[in-house]
Amino acid sequence: MTMNQDRVAGTVRTVSGKVQEGLGKVAGDASNEVAGVMNQAAGAVQDAYGKTVDAAAEGAKQVKDVAVKGGDLVRHFIEDQPYTAAAMALGIGVAIGMALSPKPAPRSRWEW
Repeated sequence: MTMNQDRVAGTVRTVSGKVQEGLGKVAGDASNEVAGVMNQAAGAVQDAYGKTVDAAAEGAKQVKDVAVKGGDLVRHFIEDQPYTAAAMALGIGVAIGMALSPKPAPRSRWEW
């Protein structure tokens, strides 16, 4: 699995934040130390965002693969059993038509 740019940038920012924090501790510079901790946090967030983007891309690829396999399965079924497929399509069409057709108004007992 390859890392996207956000994951790389987040990792680099986290590492540089750790270095900055360490230098701040050694030099006794609290502001540099705090900036290092903040860079680490920002890098972790950016890395997490990159992981989310990677996971979404992988999920989309899996959905596409399943859709292609499903399409192939339907195509092969129609090619192998055309009459059964036509009967099924007719039955589904009739069921949809009956479900969507308006119900007739009830007639009075006295109407002819």
